[in-house]
Amino acid sequence: MTMPLLTMPLGIREADLRSATESARIDAFVRDQPDATPFHLTGWSRAVERGCRQRARYLVAERGEGTVAGVLPLTQMRSALFGRALVSTGFGVDGGVLGDGLEPLAAAAWEMAQRLGCGVELRGGDAPAEWTIDQTTYCGFVRPLAVDDAAELLAVPRKQRAEVRKALDAELTVEVGASAAMLAEHHRTYAESVRNLGTPVFPSALFRAAVEELDADMLTVRHAGRAVASVLSLYLNGTVYPYWGGGTAAARGLRANDRMYFALMGHARAWGCTRFDFGRSKTGTGAAAFKKNWGFVPEPRLYASRSVGAVREVNPQNPKYAAMVKAWQHLPLPVANLIGPWLSRGLG
Repeated sequence: MTMPLLTMPLGIREADLRSATESARIDAFVRDQPDATPFHLTGWSRAVERGCRQRARYLVAERGEGTVAGVLPLTQMRSALFGRALVSTGFGVDGGVLGDGLEPLAAAAWEMAQRLGCGVELRGGDAPAEWTIDQTTYCGFVRPLAVDDAAELLAVPRKQRAEVRKALDAELTVEVGASAAMLAEHHRTYAESVRNLGTPVFPSALFRAAVEELDADMLTVRHAGRAVASVLSLYLNGTVYPYWGGGTAAARGLRANDRMYFALMGHARAWGCTRFDFGRSKTGTGAAAFKKNWGFVPEPRLYASRSVGAVREVNPQNPKYAAMVKAWQHLPLPVANLIGPWLSRGLG
């Protein structure tokens, strides 16, 4: 008697992401899952490995003749300052087990972590049994896109809608593209933004690799020809993910960020997107309040971890890093841009 495919035992192995055939097979599975994110795609793992020199360790659960049933993309993070961990996924805000095989995939990740002498962090997805769960630190913000610009404006709460209207009337221009020149311009703008927030900028190589590996582009807002706000967005299954975005010191007064996100909603809609994923923010922060002002309802993000000791904690809101954040905000921008990428490779 033939065993039904859904009840066949799962085999767990580490995928070879250097194989185009294997990567295509995994990505086809990912794209077919309703809970998939860009961070589950093999291209994200390769981009992180290329851009930050952190090794991809991608686990696959298979049935029968190699039928993919579930995946767990992992990044082997190593940092002298921030420690070591297996993270799903490195430099992503989501990840975790996708598809079937939660327990065997999690067990394989824990076994790998024990061999490497580190813990495991899963961002999103279901939590394996007996792992430590955090559902209070971060919230996600997702909502459907409206049918057109007029409806989109009405979907924004009244106070923020007034700010968007002012931004639309301002002398700002918008450009979308994925050229090397736009990528460099975006990175300069983003670097100034994160320096002002007190965090080191990610390597430009990570951004370049993400654009090459994934469906991505940059939307840049300019004033008098100068870039004042820019966002690098990812796209998957009808959802736009504005991922790395920020503005210069002049952006706030010009309302360039308001113009940027409203323009991105229109751009994404024109390309067939139906959802806008504003990403995660730490509960109770100004970033979370900004997203709520746009009409996004916060939903808790489930993170799970397992470790023999203390769980790695690298978010900039950690009081442990308060002095470092304050000092970083006062660094000259060229200095921050020189040493920031070296530090940030280990943040993950």
